[in-house]
Amino acid sequence: MTETTSAEGAARRRYDAIIVGAGWAGSALAKRLGAQGWHVLVLEAGNGGTETWPGYLDSLSTYYAAVAKVPNSAYRRNKAAPSPDVLDLAPVRDPRPGSPEFTANGYFVQDGRLPYGTDYLRELGGAAMHWLGAVPRMLPDDFATASDYGYGRDWPFTAEELQPWYAEAERELGVAGNAEEQKDLGVVTDSAYEYPMHHIPQSYLDERCRTLDGAKVNDSVADEDYALKMYGLPQARNSTPNPAYPTPYRIQGAVGIPNYGERCVGNASCVPICPVQAKSHPLRLQAAWPGTVTLATRCVVTRVRKGRDAYVSGVEYRTYTDPASPVSRSYVAEADVVVLAAHAIENARLLLFSELATGSGQVGRNLMDHPTILNWALTPEAKGPIGPFRGPGHTSGWEVFRSGAGRIDRAPFRIEIGNWGWGWATGAPLSNVATALGLGGTADGGVRDEGVYGPELRRLLGSSIGRQLQLQIAVEQSADGNNRVTIDPARYRDAMGNPRPVLTYDLDEHVRKGLYAARLVARQIFGLLGATDYTDHAPRDGVPPLGHFVHSGTHLAYSGAGHGAGTHLMGTDRTTSVVDRDQRTHDHPNLYAVGCGSMPSVGTSNPTLTMMALALRSAAEIHKDLTAAHRPARLRGPQHEEVPA
Repeated sequence: MTETTSAEGAARRRYDAIIVGAGWAGSALAKRLGAQGWHVLVLEAGNGGTETWPGYLDSLSTYYAAVAKVPNSAYRRNKAAPSPDVLDLAPVRDPRPGSPEFTANGYFVQDGRLPYGTDYLRELGGAAMHWLGAVPRMLPDDFATASDYGYGRDWPFTAEELQPWYAEAERELGVAGNAEEQKDLGVVTDSAYEYPMHHIPQSYLDERCRTLDGAKVNDSVADEDYALKMYGLPQARNSTPNPAYPTPYRIQGAVGIPNYGERCVGNASCVPICPVQAKSHPLRLQAAWPGTVTLATRCVVTRVRKGRDAYVSGVEYRTYTDPASPVSRSYVAEADVVVLAAHAIENARLLLFSELATGSGQVGRNLMDHPTILNWALTPEAKGPIGPFRGPGHTSGWEVFRSGAGRIDRAPFRIEIGNWGWGWATGAPLSNVATALGLGGTADGGVRDEGVYGPELRRLLGSSIGRQLQLQIAVEQSADGNNRVTIDPARYRDAMGNPRPVLTYDLDEHVRKGLYAARLVARQIFGLLGATDYTDHAPRDGVPPLGHFVHSGTHLAYSGAGHGAGTHLMGTDRTTSVVDRDQRTHDHPNLYAVGCGSMPSVGTSNPTLTMMALALRSAAEIHKDLTAAHRPARLRGPQHEEVPA
């Protein structure tokens, strides 16, 4: 059982390792290091309580009461440790030419041409408390885009080297997937591998879309034809345990699947919270922390402290008692190793304010996400409903556009078949109800004078909502040093006095071409299904959608995917990267920056699984560091024999 302590208690002793952040990466590191006997302090800026039954029920009630069901809507605002929120962004009516079409009024300061629409959560468990739970592996060529396609950054190792760590991460997460499909896709290379749990069943909507397998779609941007083929999505949520899961992949002698939560029953609220706890989250790992791990919540790390030579000695942090107030006290904790596992943006902010790992000048640069373009249509009424609003956000997709020579001409993309109707695109089904009752606008932008009621209302909603099809298409964004996180302590600080992240963000031409190609492909898919395309990214009544731009005369708009990455890239050259292949900073032998911020590229996969694999890989290296640091010195006695010190 892990030890929970006060901020003052945490500062009274020295630790083998301090981990900043209790999300997936920090929780996995703490579990591994603690199991190896190391004394670990985990400092979490957010609240505790979500690990208790009353705390979980409070999150549910907060979510139910929220008007906007956005990723952070299940968790209360925290003035002492604020989180960015998608609701912080707003479009500008009739923007002047060349000026930004948005405003940002939350935790982030944004001065880029386009909005960075990704959020995260500072809460025990981190952003995984509101994530979707999608855990696909990256493709092999995602690791070498510079060498193979002439853009972005290469990784300092290959996908094959990460394969065993992927397997370990899937065990820790408790992944449900179809191994044979993933082997066919080329992301699983071990012919004997099985997932811990059987795959989440494909939705009825998936089966309707599977009829397009083998159909040809032309990507006019890359000037190539592609044959559609649907693949299921590996997911970190409970399904049926897989008895074929092989012994070699069972971590530290563990057998079976974590006994935590029910199996997925299709509540369709994975983002932000699963009502039956089928979705995996870091609190599961924390429940298995040994007594050598100490957790301190409501502890906001403000700075990493410099030590002798190039080493760091520990961290400074402030603790608060009331999330509604920034009043806090300052403490210091020391350790042999410090690990930043907060978030790509929070890690960069801490490094910048601490003036550490600055040798390459790359800290904060290369901020990435998966710009996601939404496409929505209605399938033919004559063919009946297609069954939206059931199950996880998506269970299948078309993967063929993720790879191949087309990447030279435009960014690759991954087509997700959405199970939640037009929820993301238009706010359905509530928006449909409002429109039908005469409380909202019509499809053509007009306003209804009067609504419909009774049987006609039921018929209208049943017909329209049941036929909603949405394709959310995630596009790769490559490392670009102009997209960055900086700080300006003289101008921008939060209520506690810590510098706020200043973000500069845009999309380069390669990414814009990828979004444009994705839009054109979606049109063809809708046509093949006989669906009517209602996608509209043009400004309406002078108000552009967030993420709006025009490419080749076509109005396009993107949303953030919640996949923040970059900011402390890994590499072998200390002049062009911040951390090495083990996520140790080049400049400081005992300071690690782990997480998606280390990834030189993000491909088209949700990044959590890769982040977890990297964290487990780093845990093995940190264990070596600590073992070497604590190995007894050997002295030579008078007769020159060696004796322990």
